[in-house]
Amino acid sequence: MTLIHIHQLLALVLVVTMQVSAEITSQAPFQAIFSPLSESASFPVPNATRSFWTAAPGVNPLAREGSTGPLTADADVCIIGSGITGVSVAYHLSKLFGDDAALPDQLSVVILEARDFCSGATGNFSAFKNADDDICSCDDLGRNGGHLTAHNFMGFQQDVAAWGIFEAIKAVHIEEHVTDTIASLVKSAGIENEVDLVEGMRTVLFFTKEEEVEAYDEYEAAKAAGVNVSAAEWLTESEVEKAYGARYPAVRIPGRTIWPLKLVTHLFKLAQNASPAVSLKLHTHTPVTAVKPIPVGGDERRWKLETPRGSVRCTHVVHATNAYASALLPQLASGTGIVPTRGQAIAIRAAVPARELTPSGFTANHGLEYWIVRPGSAPEERPLIILGGARLTEGSSQGATTDDSVVDPVVGRRLREFLPEVFPGKFEKGIEPEMEWTGIMGYTELENPFVGPVLDKFELGGVSYEGQYIVAGFTGHGMPRAFGCADIVARMITSKITGQGWELPQWLPLHYLTTPGCLQQAPRNNYGVPN
Repeated sequence: MTLIHIHQLLALVLVVTMQVSAEITSQAPFQAIFSPLSESASFPVPNATRSFWTAAPGVNPLAREGSTGPLTADADVCIIGSGITGVSVAYHLSKLFGDDAALPDQLSVVILEARDFCSGATGNFSAFKNADDDICSCDDLGRNGGHLTAHNFMGFQQDVAAWGIFEAIKAVHIEEHVTDTIASLVKSAGIENEVDLVEGMRTVLFFTKEEEVEAYDEYEAAKAAGVNVSAAEWLTESEVEKAYGARYPAVRIPGRTIWPLKLVTHLFKLAQNASPAVSLKLHTHTPVTAVKPIPVGGDERRWKLETPRGSVRCTHVVHATNAYASALLPQLASGTGIVPTRGQAIAIRAAVPARELTPSGFTANHGLEYWIVRPGSAPEERPLIILGGARLTEGSSQGATTDDSVVDPVVGRRLREFLPEVFPGKFEKGIEPEMEWTGIMGYTELENPFVGPVLDKFELGGVSYEGQYIVAGFTGHGMPRAFGCADIVARMITSKITGQGWELPQWLPLHYLTTPGCLQQAPRNNYGVPN
């Protein structure tokens, strides 16, 4: 039984559904992108393109942290991947154990990263659903679009049809929880300027009437289900033209933008300094090439992680490797697993001052194109725009790949054409971008991540992978979900170590979990469903 089937079983067994009259919104754009692997993913290539987010001098002080000197040989928890997911797992563990006096010894945690710290899709592509974590390499946070926005009602009917109304509501709640919590964390630390957090909005442009009607139907369905959609503002074509210079109708929802690499760097430092009860180490340029069991009785540890620098023994392993997950977990190398998908982005200069563009984040074309106006520009300065997408351009290479060392010229040409077409007069035709790069995202067939214990392909109980966990497969929409999903796995590990139950939060969609066994100790509500 595969992980995707476990997701379906979990929804059938545990989720109370209501009969709702709803049609699934068009999935043609997503299906055109989704191209399963015929074999396991490769490990991250060593010569990835350089992204805007990682290029500024001094922006990545942890880039080569722990890449030389002695390798940590033994740890309680080994996390593979140093992106938003892997670092968030470490952060949540540090908080959970920070005030725990029950442990006789310090909890040891080590993060292993194949390339520079946070050098994968987290740093390159945080975009729109349908558009995230790496192996042993960051969840591509060093390569994303800089969006930190909950979808709100977008995709609501699709989730209702697949999982039921309660689960669809939770899919909204997890994104609101994650984006609000991250923003609160940044503000409480007083580092809004340091991580370029911009509070604002996301403007979704509708290129066709069909898109606009679908979005409004989603809005009405979510509203009828009790989702708070009051902040959504529907704009006519003339209103959009007046505000932005684009001649399309749109909807505005609350949104934020952020510098992903700077955020993850801050999270790591918080985790490292949270408590003397937790020891956190980082080893970059230390790819994990195999995870092998240690014979029972031969060692108190359960797993041995092999790297070119030596091996690390540990009891618990977290695969925060997103697109590259099947390199170490071959059962995920299929259409029901995680498919590595390349995204491409450019940094291009506008032809008009920043005051004419506003700090809104944007998406269009079913979310397949997405862009932000970089903050910090003086009112009269021409701002830099980070634009990603165009993967479905005719003639582009759309198959599964882990190669982010190259850019697709067909996609690049379309990205160069896009903004001058959408905003006439605000971008020069034929202008070359200041930077162009790619990153690898991890797609799943149902567009949801796998969260929880790693399972064997044919074994529901997952005994052969005891102690291994996965948080991966965000389908290009990791920034509003990964931090929360990492929290769940940290709670599971803490429960195993302490022997105590863990609390299932109200905002968690149950269909993200890899097995119903995750819920055995969770409290139940009056419907028999975990609270």
